Amino acid sequence: MNTTCLIIDDEKLARELLREFLEAFPQIEIIGECSKGTEAVEQIDKLKPDLIFLDVQMPGMNGFDVLDEIEHEPYVIFSTAYDQYAIKAFERNAVDYLLKPLDQERFKLAVERALKRKKMEDGNLEELLGSLRPVNTRTSYDTHLFVQKSEKLFNLPVEDIIYLEASGDYTVISTKADQFVSSSGIGKLEELMNPETFIRVHRSTIVNVNFLKEIERHFNGGMIVKMQNGKSFPVSRTYAKLIRKKVV
Repeated sequence: MNTTCLIIDDEKLARELLREFLEAFPQIEIIGECSKGTEAVEQIDKLKPDLIFLDVQMPGMNGFDVLDEIEHEPYVIFSTAYDQYAIKAFERNAVDYLLKPLDQERFKLAVERALKRKKMEDGNLEELLGSLRPVNTRTSYDTHLFVQKSEKLFNLPVEDIIYLEASGDYTVISTKADQFVSSSGIGKLEELMNPETFIRVHRSTIVNVNFLKEIERHFNGGMIVKMQNGKSFPVSRTYAKLIRKKVV
């Protein structure tokens, strides 16, 4: 079954390049193009594409405005000349964020990531089970991570991380001073960190207990962890037992 795709960019040359790069993926069917945000909202809800390539800066309505207006929820790959919107894009659960001028190999990786996510979410049980990580048996853990921002790699002390949040195939890492996007999934990063310090409270959230302020219990048995910076996260039933182990 083909994956349908809509290209949204106000530059004709950019749309043509996307079409050219997509020729390497016969399983993707391009069902339309849009050069304006308002047109994109209409076409997304009408055509219901599986995947969209979305520019950020467009006249009248930007890419994030488009996502706010649509009812249909496609997989989104941003394609833009502006790197400052990457964090916001991944907070919107974007599959990937490509910077212009587009690199064909990097484009290929993004498309393959989108196709893989679609396949998994369509119910491919075998692949889903294969993605489950083995039990962590490590006795030593990383003290520093190298994380990318723009074109630089930052040496990030693990102890400075307040929490990690999954965003599709990526992970948003938050410290007191900054945020970083890692191309590693949250499960892979969890393996690098000491489970005595970094506790998973939800399938999409890991918190550093050193920055945990308090835990709220709800009448229905649920819990919410509150961090020192004011951020709160729900605790899923699956991971609640990890919290209860630390209650004395």
